Amino acid sequence: MVMSNERIRTIVGLIGNVISFGLFISPSPTIWRIFKNKTVEEFSPDPYIACVMNCLLWIFYGLPINHPDSTLVITINATGLVLELIYLSSFIIYGKSAHRKKIFSWLAAELVVLGAIAGFDLGFFHTHDKRSTFVGIFCVVFGILMYTSPLTIMWKVITTKSVEYMPFYLSLAAFLNGCCWTTYALLKWDWFILIANGTGALSGFAQLILYACFYRTTPKKNSKRPESEVQMA
Repeated sequence: MVMSNERIRTIVGLIGNVISFGLFISPSPTIWRIFKNKTVEEFSPDPYIACVMNCLLWIFYGLPINHPDSTLVITINATGLVLELIYLSSFIIYGKSAHRKKIFSWLAAELVVLGAIAGFDLGFFHTHDKRSTFVGIFCVVFGILMYTSPLTIMWKVITTKSVEYMPFYLSLAAFLNGCCWTTYALLKWDWFILIANGTGALSGFAQLILYACFYRTTPKKNSKRPESEVQMA
């Protein structure tokens, strides 16, 4: 029996959720290290602050008032939001006062921005197409920023000829995640999910190529650096 397009889309979306969860959970070694040592050392809360905004926007995008039948988009980003807030709590508990001030000020700013977007969206647009287009533009911008954040690490790989700071499994997960959600977007013909995650797939593919090129020239060391220091998607 041939599966319907809707059923295929659901299966692809579920696979995408599983892979996305892997991306969201990847900072856990770093966060465990912070809780264990009771210090944030030189780690930065910036990636987690950015990811909170990204998750908030995609959750709002997937609501029935904006883009019906987007349950899978909401569930994975709601999960990601909870995890990112847990990660930020480690900086609030064990970080310096500057960390706490930065986190609370940025989170407040993000809520204000989200409130402004929601108010404009609900106040000036009255169809699903117009609302999803308006919110989707912001989602794409933040999604691309999230996916292209490893560019600095990729440049470091090229200049040092070492993949020490670009873990293979994180790059592979980013590539697979981008591919799954790109396929989902094509089946549903959602341009916003397509653009953001198509960029993610290309970014992940580029990282894998770099890994293949420079793996053999990477110095072998006993010390390991947490995978979460490379920002994802």
